[in-house]
Formats: sequence, C-alpha cells, structure tokens
Amino acid sequence: MRRAATVPELSPLVRSRTALLAQGWTERSIESAVGDGRLHVIRRGAFMDRDDASGLWPEGSHLAHVIAVARSATGGGVVSHESAGVVWALPLYRHRPLRVHMTTPAPARISSGRDVTRHVAPLPASDIVIRHGIRCTSLERTVFDMIRALGPEASVAAADAAERQFALRGRVWDEDAVGYWRRSLRERVDAASGARGIRQARWVAAFADGRAQLPGESMSRIQLVRLGFRMPQLQVPVAGPGSQTYFVDFGLTEVRAFGEFDGKDKYLDVAMRRGIPLDQVLLEEKRREDWIRGTTQWRFARWEDEHSASPQALATRLASFGIRPPA
Repeated sequence: MRRAATVPELSPLVRSRTALLAQGWTERSIESAVGDGRLHVIRRGAFMDRDDASGLWPEGSHLAHVIAVARSATGGGVVSHESAGVVWALPLYRHRPLRVHMTTPAPARISSGRDVTRHVAPLPASDIVIRHGIRCTSLERTVFDMIRALGPEASVAAADAAERQFALRGRVWDEDAVGYWRRSLRERVDAASGARGIRQARWVAAFADGRAQLPGESMSRIQLVRLGFRMPQLQVPVAGPGSQTYFVDFGLTEVRAFGEFDGKDKYLDVAMRRGIPLDQVLLEEKRREDWIRGTTQWRFARWEDEHSASPQALATRLASFGIRPPA
C-alpha cells in the first residue's frame, strides 16, 4: 500500500551521487543500478532506492524531488506553491507537478531549469520559514499561492487541509484559531485584488473548511454544492447510546439525509484501524449507522473516491439511496 511521507522520513532516503560514492558505490555500479531499476533517478545526481520510491503517493514523490532541489539550491529563492505545499503535508489532489516551484523577490536575472520553475514575486520576511531544514513559504503564503494557481478541486483540498492543520489542537477544534486563519487569508486575498487567479482564490478562501478530514470529503462538498444542495453541515454530531456522540461527515438538512465519504484506507490500513480486525470495524460501522438511521429517521448514504470525482457520479450514488437535490 502506498503511503504519505514527511521530510524527516524522506531526507535519509534521498541520496546524491556524491553520497553514494562515499558509501562505496562506483560510477559503474550506480549506472548499473539505474539501468536495471534498482535506483530511481529523482533528478540529475539525486536518487532513491526503487522500493522506497515506488511506495510513495504522488505527494511523496514530489516531496523527494523538492528535497533534492532544496539541497542544491543557491541564491535567494525559496520553495513555494505546491512544492511548499508538500513540505507542509498538504494534499495535491490529482495534481502531479513535474517541476519544483521556487519564488524569489525580483532578482536582476532569473531563469527556470528543466525541473525547476522560478517565480518572481514580493517575498516579505514574514512569508519565509524554515521547515524541516527546507527554506519555504509560510503556510498561509503557500495556500495563497496554491489557490491562485491550481485548479478548483486541488485548491479546495489544500485550503481545507491547511485550515485543519492550523486549527486542530489534538482532537479539539479551536474556533478562535479558525477565525484568525480565515480573516488573515481573506485579508491577503483582498489585498491582492487584480492579481492573476485572485477570483478563484476569493471563492476558495470563502468555501474552505478545515473540518473536512480528507481530500475526498473536500471533493464531496464541492460536488454536493454543484448538484444544487445547500452548503452541507460538516461533522454533524448525533447523540449515540449512553454518553457517546457520533459524528457524521455531511448533513443535508433540506432533504433530511446524512452522507459519509469512506476512504479505502479506513478499512485497509491496519494503522488507521489501530490494529482492530477488519470484521470488527465493519460491525461497529454497521451498528453506528443503524443507530443514526433509527434515532433520526434520516436517510444515510456512503460513497467512495470514484463517486466524488464528478457531480454526475455522486448524483447517481446518492440516487441509489433515494437522496436527490431539492427541487
């Protein structure tokens, strides 16, 4: 199963030609390993073992590329846009960057390379941080750049995840932090009136909600609104048996229905199941759903990635549960 990755996890796995030679490799053995696929080439002079590289999600693959570029970067540029996004562990949702993005504050001369795109833009000191040893844009600046440059789906997924990262304190949702984050992002967008991509950025900043726990939930919310549902309630609390409280991903109040996005990892990843056997997880889910249906008398639908990929796919899935947009 593919996995997410962080800078601390990937850094030791990304090795330069110089490092390989110091470890006893020869030029011939490096070329042989590249030729037969044992070594994956990240960029010229940077490598990963095949098994390490093949086990990564696309975000992890790009992060390895970012690490390799950052190690050899010179000048005043910093990692930015979606490349800073993966440093901040933000999702890229179906966006597969081929180049590492860097921003520099208006140098005398700038050029992009074969695998690096350089942007010239104002870069105040407050927008520059060092995260896990990589000089990159701050979380807020990163989101601001991403929601102007990426498509709407990838933009919302990133903005949702950033807000969640900023406002979630353990298991506590910090409303004050949410308010600060939203005001700050909105003010940044408003101050950039007329900039490229600002119209989309304004919409994303207003639409984003960090209570979405997965990119699939972000996509589902977009599709639900496109289908004509009002903005769904998120993480709706439902009183469970005893002192329990269940939380449901979506509440569609106008049609008296609940919805849940089910990522496959929820069932297939042993770590996410906290070691609980799959049959027990499925039984608990059924009991939970039965309780919610019985006590609320609302319809209840579940869907997966393929259903949230388009409005039509989600509409078909919802209709199979008797749930349709309001007339």
